[in-house]
Amino acid sequence: MTFRALLVEKGEDGTVSASVQELADDRLPDGDVTVAVEYSTLNYKDGLCITGKGGLVRSFPHVPGIDFAGTVEASTDPRFRPGDQVVLTGWRVGETWWGGYATRARVKGDWLVPLPKALTTREAMAIGTAGLTAMLAVMALEKAGLSPPRGEVLVTGAAGGVGSVAVAILSRLGYRVAAVTGRPEAEAYLRALGADTIIDRAELAEASGKPLESERWAGAIDSVGGDMLMRVLKQVKYDGAAAAIGLAGSAAIPSFTVIPFILRGVSLLGIDSVMRPRDERLDAWSRIATDLPLDKLDDMVSEYGLAELPALASAVLEGKVRGRTVIDVRR
Repeated sequence: MTFRALLVEKGEDGTVSASVQELADDRLPDGDVTVAVEYSTLNYKDGLCITGKGGLVRSFPHVPGIDFAGTVEASTDPRFRPGDQVVLTGWRVGETWWGGYATRARVKGDWLVPLPKALTTREAMAIGTAGLTAMLAVMALEKAGLSPPRGEVLVTGAAGGVGSVAVAILSRLGYRVAAVTGRPEAEAYLRALGADTIIDRAELAEASGKPLESERWAGAIDSVGGDMLMRVLKQVKYDGAAAAIGLAGSAAIPSFTVIPFILRGVSLLGIDSVMRPRDERLDAWSRIATDLPLDKLDDMVSEYGLAELPALASAVLEGKVRGRTVIDVRR
């Protein structure tokens, strides 16, 4: 038997290329569960893996795709049977392990979760790692004491994958949401997702010399990092919290100060979705199935096929992809 996959290869001169190829099943890695993949998605990490940048892929040839959803074909794991619909995100699949940009994948059963009955495989990939990360951030903020009466919640990088889902979830839960974006054309899109206020990225992009600024946000979800995260922390209200989920701007914070933590009791919550334990994933997917408005999810999604991924990889690395990108691996 064979399967179709986007195979990333590295030439003798170090050049990395990606193309759709027909591969024999015996090239699949060892694993407990074989899945007939239906949909995958596109994330920033996927862009790095397809182009060979960032050092995420250590061994070539390689099949990227850090997320996938599909139907179990074969399993030696008693938790899964042929016909079960499943979702995979994280665990470095698509980085160090062959991933979801293929019509067939073989993985460890520990990495899979059952698809919630309220979701289709396409909807699961419209959510993907980005949506799981957004939900984990919301849950962490709630655990830290965030609730709608406490005030407005800020979402940076709001037009991106994580930001879009975060805005929609927070709005559905009754929060007032302020969405930060550097794309003026995204305003109507963000308001349709539930954003109450649109903030130009330039307002928060520059470092501030003040140890604290006026209290504005009950909580925040930040995908930018760097000086923007520090500006946000200086504006979080007393006993509030910010969830850090990305570093699109920078991993470093040159203007860092501990003052917001000491004088206002602000908490900085790190959100990891890659190695998150299975029980927490199950809780998050259960929450997604009820707290994410699926009608708004449709507005976030663009759909493509495997052959279009190389061009999309460059676009996502350049910040030109809005919302969620679903990949139908069967076309």
